[in-house]
Amino acid sequence: MSDTKRSLAGTADKYTDNNSTPIILVDFASIFEYNANMSAKSTITTQIISTPFPLTYDYLKERYKDYHSPKDKISRLAAEGTLIRLKKGFYLPATDNKPTELVANLLLGPSYVSLETALSYYGMIPERVYAVRSVTTKRSKAYKTPIGRFEYLTVKEGYFSVGVRSASNEFYRFLIASPEKAICDMIALTPGLKIQSLKAMREYIEEDIRIDLPEEVSLDVSVIKRVAETGVKRREMSFLLEYCAGAK
Repeated sequence: MSDTKRSLAGTADKYTDNNSTPIILVDFASIFEYNANMSAKSTITTQIISTPFPLTYDYLKERYKDYHSPKDKISRLAAEGTLIRLKKGFYLPATDNKPTELVANLLLGPSYVSLETALSYYGMIPERVYAVRSVTTKRSKAYKTPIGRFEYLTVKEGYFSVGVRSASNEFYRFLIASPEKAICDMIALTPGLKIQSLKAMREYIEEDIRIDLPEEVSLDVSVIKRVAETGVKRREMSFLLEYCAGAK
C-alpha cells in the first residue's frame, strides 16, 4: 500500500496498489460541493416553513427550480405534511400560527373578512365562530380546507368598498370590515331578513346576534350612512342609524 497514490481532491479515479488491487480514492471536493448544495436546498425548505404566509405553486416552483423535479418536491412536502394544500396551486406552511384572516383574503379575492367572523374578532358577540366568513364581489363560494372552512358572500362593488379597513397582528396584515360594516353586512346578507321598525332592529341587534360593544369599540355612523347611500337595504340601514343614535 506504500506506493498507493492518494488524492484529497479531483475526480474519483481508480488506482492500484502493488498487488494490482483496485482502490477507489475519495473525491472530497465533490463531497463538499454535494453537501453545500444539499445544505442550500435544505435552507430553502427551512425558510419556507418558517414563513406563516400562503404560497402559490408558481412561487414554490421558482424556489425549487434547482431541483430535478420541483413539482415532485412540492408534492412530497405536501404528502409529508410540511405544506398544507388549501386549494389547487395554493399552499400554507405547516406552522403553529395559522393566518386564517390572511388566508381568507387570498383564497378568493377581492374579499374582506366580515359578518360573524369580524364581530367575533372585535369581541362584539359571545358565540364561537366555526367558519371564516368574508364578503366578495365575485360569486359566492365556500372552501373546506385542513385549517377550516372559508365562506364568501357576494355584494356589489359600490357597497363592497365602504367600511373596509386593514388590521394586523405581529405576523401579518389583512382586510376586515369595520365593526359597523360587519353589522351592515349581517343585515344585508342574512337571507329573508326584513326589519320594519326600530323595535325590530333593537331585537335583532341585542337578541338575535347578541351584540355587546366592548368599551374600546365604537360605531362610526358615517359608515352606516355611506352604506345606506348605496341603496342596499336602505330602510333597514335607517333603523340601524336610529338605533345607534339611541344607544349613545
